[in-house]
Amino acid sequence: MEEESIVPNFWEDSTNAQSKMKTLATLNNQVAVWKGIQKQIVTNLELLELANLENDSSFLDEIRLETGQIEKNVEEEEFTLTLSGEHDQRDAILALHAGAGGVDSQDWASMLTRMYTRWCDRKGFGCEILDVSHGEESGIKSVVVQITGDYAYGHLKAEKGVHRLVRISPFDSDHARHTSFVLAEVIPKMDESAGVEINTDDLRVDVFRAGGHGGQNVQKNSTAIRITHDPTGIVVTCQNERSQHQNREIAMGILASRLAELERKRKDKEISDLKGDHVSAEWGNQIRSYVLHPYQMVKDHRTNVETSATDEVLDGNLDVFIKAYLAFQMGSD
Repeated sequence: MEEESIVPNFWEDSTNAQSKMKTLATLNNQVAVWKGIQKQIVTNLELLELANLENDSSFLDEIRLETGQIEKNVEEEEFTLTLSGEHDQRDAILALHAGAGGVDSQDWASMLTRMYTRWCDRKGFGCEILDVSHGEESGIKSVVVQITGDYAYGHLKAEKGVHRLVRISPFDSDHARHTSFVLAEVIPKMDESAGVEINTDDLRVDVFRAGGHGGQNVQKNSTAIRITHDPTGIVVTCQNERSQHQNREIAMGILASRLAELERKRKDKEISDLKGDHVSAEWGNQIRSYVLHPYQMVKDHRTNVETSATDEVLDGNLDVFIKAYLAFQMGSD
């Protein structure tokens, strides 16, 4: 791939070239990590040899510490190698939609947005809110987040489905226990080289002024973009960037991603129909429960992995659930 990138006509198709360069960068990052691990191992072996030669046990604690970190790094990289799906390397588009339940569900959507933002921080992934619809009283009705980083989609595809919260409602004067639901949608972020053809005659483009919660920070210029794809009814909105051109470009990227996902689902349904499989409705696909009252527990219903450390999970410590589900999925394929 590196040899291909130095061919004189490589950049004639700039979109395809950029996609290949991004793939190359991802592979180079992986090679660099494995070389770093190899260097750590060599250093540890040298320290161990020195400790034996000088009969000095003071090095052993340092070696044990380094060995533990090496094992952790190897485990993480071995897991990354299992992310071999067609789009696993790509960035991800995460959409959260509050379910029935009014302000409690909207507050739950806000809590989940923070949880995934903190997870991104832990992973070193970029996280950018592209569009958000705030609740009238509190929380958010829906939010679209772009998550950038190597294998972002490969990780986050484990989070598709309904997330259920059980707690004492902070909005109920009777302090009753409430159950709230939020639907998480995750799709890979596609680019123009992904082969998704969009006929501009099928699009309706609306331009409007972007504004914050409760009308705050309303921009004077109309820079926000809403694109409707008439054949499918898909609507994409982006109001995060300051220029209309940037918002349009991002919205078109999300539209391409959603159309590609729609086509994938259509093909999966054809295969499912041939097999006679039953596919449940998305809102019935409850993947995880977060119980804060009368006891504390987060449980993934697909793998039965659970923990009582609810605060840690809501602070973005999700890898135990993500890895368990992806391992379960690989075993069932």
